[in-house]
Amino acid sequence: MRKILALFILIVAIAFIAPRLLRAASVPAVGAAAPDFTLKSQEGTPISLAQYRGKWVVLYFYPKDMTTGCTIEAHNFQRDQAKYDAANAVVLGVSVQDVKSHQQFCTKDGLTFKLLADPDHKVTEEYGSLKDYGVAQLAARHTFLIDPQGKIVKEYMDVDPNNHSEEVLAELTTLEKK
Repeated sequence: MRKILALFILIVAIAFIAPRLLRAASVPAVGAAAPDFTLKSQEGTPISLAQYRGKWVVLYFYPKDMTTGCTIEAHNFQRDQAKYDAANAVVLGVSVQDVKSHQQFCTKDGLTFKLLADPDHKVTEEYGSLKDYGVAQLAARHTFLIDPQGKIVKEYMDVDPNNHSEEVLAELTTLEKK
């Protein structure tokens, strides 16, 4: 009986852990071409990664509109928009919420950069950023810095929303000097 119980626990543990390990392995590597996509922005217009060739792209994934950490992170990106413009960079936020949720978030918080809706989770999963929060699958707080040629040059997998914008801007400054 103990062997059967131990085997059952092992199977359940593998079933629980394996999908997370596979997702983590699917994060595009630094140096690889950033997977292209087209998603609708808060205005309902399609936005593709390819349309930003020639610019740096800060592609950040966040769990949910109008939550504390996501609001802090978005406010900091908004506060620093002039610095991103000066660095020839664009900020694109992605979550699994729909266009309407993004519209409400942008209106409520005065956000002017693009928030992209990924309700089918396709892009979020392609970037290895889909996380199971138990009751729902949401985007993990990950950021990819993409160079003007469309290559991933930096990944941020452990993001502190309080200082993330400054961290990304510092990296942009370092990369522009190279």
